[in-house]
Amino acid sequence: MTHTGSARLALASFAIAASFGTQAFAQGKGADAAAAEFPNRSVRFIVGFPPGGATDILARVVGQHLSERWGQTFVIDNRPGAGGNIGAELAARANPDGYTMMMTTAGVSGINPTLYKKLAWSPKSFEAVVAVGQTPNVFVVNASSPHRTLKEFIAAAKASPGKLVFGAPGIGTTGHLSGELFKTMAGVDLTFAAFKGSAMVLSDLMTSTGITIAIDNLPPYVPQIKAGKLRALAVGTPKRSSILADVPTVEEAGIPGYLSYAWFGLLTPRGTPKAVVDKVNAETNKMLALPATQARLADLSIEAMGGSPADFNRLIDSELKRWSEVVRKSGANAD
Repeated sequence: MTHTGSARLALASFAIAASFGTQAFAQGKGADAAAAEFPNRSVRFIVGFPPGGATDILARVVGQHLSERWGQTFVIDNRPGAGGNIGAELAARANPDGYTMMMTTAGVSGINPTLYKKLAWSPKSFEAVVAVGQTPNVFVVNASSPHRTLKEFIAAAKASPGKLVFGAPGIGTTGHLSGELFKTMAGVDLTFAAFKGSAMVLSDLMTSTGITIAIDNLPPYVPQIKAGKLRALAVGTPKRSSILADVPTVEEAGIPGYLSYAWFGLLTPRGTPKAVVDKVNAETNKMLALPATQARLADLSIEAMGGSPADFNRLIDSELKRWSEVVRKSGANAD
């Protein structure tokens, strides 16, 4: 090759490299611009459960803050059914631009992929944004129930195998799997009744029409517990709830090592620009750090979480591993 040919090749290579560099800069600038402008229209928050449950309540708290902060409407879109899978499938198929998010749960993201053999989505269908909050699961009965303690309930369940019924908001929720874990660890046989949401479990328990006990996220039950219409027998966390300090833990009731709690967090469809994910993450973390937010969540029996998208990914991965063992040992099956 001649000196002139080498020079031309070098110039051509430089031009190609410069072109790629310009494109990369433009793409980066475009992503930054998208994040700076986000949101410039309404945002949809998909909730895979009916209004009134802990997931719905928390989505509304976050949505209200982001709406006030950014001046756009955050629309809560309740899509109940199939243990949250209907909402998850809808969210997974949405355009990955940040204008559709999902308030997920430990049941949806940490249990369903291990419980359902065929799903139209997977954990890889989403980008983790931020873990928002956590709350105990509670064992609760009607105030007229003869079971005044969890030990009494266990004794009654052992005396009448399969006759006592526990209710939870859907197959695959933490309430459902917490019940299965309880059955295994307590050595009891209970019948499971699935509902479409916590509000329906609560309604059944209040009227004493079917279920014996509810095992569910704490927040929707607190008002009726404090009003004396329901009786909390135990909470599933290692420590007692500050909201119900007189209610013992399941471990205190005689089942060492029992752990049952729920967590909630924001996801977006896979492929959502990182700059948008980071912007939502940063603002949500700011909200969760506010004393007013923490006080409001405490009133709902929810503890603020927060952290990075990577932190939330690690939580999801660890929960998938933990609950897959519960599914395997209990033989629970959603298909």
